[in-house]
Amino acid sequence: MFQLATSVNVACGLHAGDPVTMLDSCRAAYELDVTVGAHLGYRDMAGFGRRSLDMSFDELFGDVLYQLGALDGVAHAVGASVDFVKPHGALYDTLIHDAEQASALVAAVNAYDPGLPILGFPGSELLKQAKEAGHPVFTEAFADRAYYADGTLVPLSMQDAMLHDVDTIVERAVRLATKGEVVAIDGSIVTVQADSLRLQGGSPGAVETAAKIRAGLEAAGVELEAFA
Repeated sequence: MFQLATSVNVACGLHAGDPVTMLDSCRAAYELDVTVGAHLGYRDMAGFGRRSLDMSFDELFGDVLYQLGALDGVAHAVGASVDFVKPHGALYDTLIHDAEQASALVAAVNAYDPGLPILGFPGSELLKQAKEAGHPVFTEAFADRAYYADGTLVPLSMQDAMLHDVDTIVERAVRLATKGEVVAIDGSIVTVQADSLRLQGGSPGAVETAAKIRAGLEAAGVELEAFA
């Protein structure tokens, strides 16, 4: 997968990942010149970070710092670096609208590195506060997730949340990159301006799908490079 991507999100040990996996991932990213992002999640290994947690400001602030420090230390040990932040799962969804948790994450990232870019959902509370705090902000679109007509994602708890047909996913990725739009589940066209295209790395056949997406983008004349 690392040979096909321009940037990768590496779990930092609270919702997934461990020191050896983090080390292997950062080493591979460095060797392949792939940008590393800190994939921050709730402290929820059993639920893979997909269960929402009601955390205080200090609790989330501390957990974000803990994850950043862990991945950054491992990355530097192998010559790599953490070049952006990207929330995961339930935390990602919460930060779209929850101002308090967004403020805790942004404050923690700002305390650790005031210039660290933050990747998130377009129009989210997270990116609003990150921009106000002076962080470079980038938006992403999902090549293999279903969208509602209002531009929000169909929750993973819904049966039709994920796309599985590879040709459909490739077509969507190319359309997002070249036209900045996506077809919603009701057939309407939604404008989605994004700096990065995301693919679920844990999905069945993800590597094959990523290879076909990359080939499709290149065939469409899209120049692939890391956003941060």
